[in-house]
Amino acid sequence: MTDLTPELERLGDQLERAAHKDLARPRRRRMIALAAAALALAIPGVAFTAQHFISGEEVAASLPAGTHMLIGTDPSCTVVEQDVEYHCVLKNPPQPEISDMKGTVEPTVDATKHVNGGCRSLRTDGLEWQCYIGQAAVDQQIVSAGFLGEYAPAPGRG
Repeated sequence: MTDLTPELERLGDQLERAAHKDLARPRRRRMIALAAAALALAIPGVAFTAQHFISGEEVAASLPAGTHMLIGTDPSCTVVEQDVEYHCVLKNPPQPEISDMKGTVEPTVDATKHVNGGCRSLRTDGLEWQCYIGQAAVDQQIVSAGFLGEYAPAPGRG
């Protein structure tokens, strides 16, 4: 036992409890702040993921948006691998800029007017294309990594 009077001992205990409360409070606030920050990041991430799936219709629209000769071709695309690969068939042939379309590569442009991938013609007449989104288009050597994501305000020519 110490030589402190009971009043000083009581005051010391109260001070110790108050200090403990004060020290615990920022930690709790910090935890709440961290949880709130995590939620703020997670909720848009979930929303982005839900909207991230690219439909065949979006890929079909991105063909003429990326290349002028494909305007009016009325493409329809089906998913081969979601958000990666799509198979597209054109209702109308491309404008006659190239006599043999087989192997021709063209960029695709999304609704925000940014290069989002590219397609390769599978036939001489250009009525069938295999399209790739994002890094897959780079891996397929259809667009360069530096071109992917670039602003493309109008369909490209030539």
